[in-house]
Amino acid sequence: MGRGLSALLEGSDLEEAPKEVRMNQLVGSVALIPIECIDLNPYQPRSDFDRADLADLAMSIQHQGIIQPITLRKLSPDRFQLIAGERRLKAARVAGLTEIPAYIRVANDEQMLEMALVENLQREDLNPIDIGISFQRLLEECQIRQEELSQRVGKDRSTISNYVRLLKLPAEVQLAIRERKISMGHARALITLEDARLQVHFLKRIVKKNLSVRQVEELMRNLSTPASTGKPQPGETLSSRHEEIRSRLHDRFQAPVDLHVRRKGKGTITIHFQSEEELTNLLQRLEGS
Repeated sequence: MGRGLSALLEGSDLEEAPKEVRMNQLVGSVALIPIECIDLNPYQPRSDFDRADLADLAMSIQHQGIIQPITLRKLSPDRFQLIAGERRLKAARVAGLTEIPAYIRVANDEQMLEMALVENLQREDLNPIDIGISFQRLLEECQIRQEELSQRVGKDRSTISNYVRLLKLPAEVQLAIRERKISMGHARALITLEDARLQVHFLKRIVKKNLSVRQVEELMRNLSTPASTGKPQPGETLSSRHEEIRSRLHDRFQAPVDLHVRRKGKGTITIHFQSEEELTNLLQRLEGS
């Protein structure tokens, strides 16, 4: 038991055959392939690999061997391209292996992207941005519709749309999602804002104050639905800067705030309260400011 799939292949006709014969194995077989003959998958949706995780896997490979073969497609008699298993391949290199067991199959570029995506979707640690990029590439490069993509990857159309919409967020927000500073739930709430500057502003607030998804959703509702029942006066404008100011006031006083600004710069600020206790708290915050 101790050495995984490699041990099963050792001593077989495959292992004893000359390298040239092994390199010409028929598609559909499992073969020991020299790592130096393997090219990475350009369609790999996953872009980040945790070093500590790779080191742990490399140590396991040194003791147990490769349990599950990687998947390759044949490019030429002596070159192969990775379809799935980049993490195992990287760890095998770290472990000092020169050969790795691989399942050889035929695949075109569309199938390469699709198979790499499906394999990675089965991993819980693939970040939402990489998933969104993969869905987008399948839709654009492979020219398939969301209905067909939904059937191929086993995801609802709404789920696919939610991932793709993340790519419309500013780079700072996307990076925060990649680095797990905010969740996809936070990101979906931020998408409701059309101004990129506001999205970045609220990103910083989420990270600084460790806001929950529910808190962020409530903030977004307060921005889109003013608490007052009065309608804006004719000629009134509310720019993204004013929206940000209103949001800061709401955050400062922990109460619904309306900000009305007219064309000539005049306006009103209304702070709402629902009880004597809330009014007392407001006064305390005002006195402390």
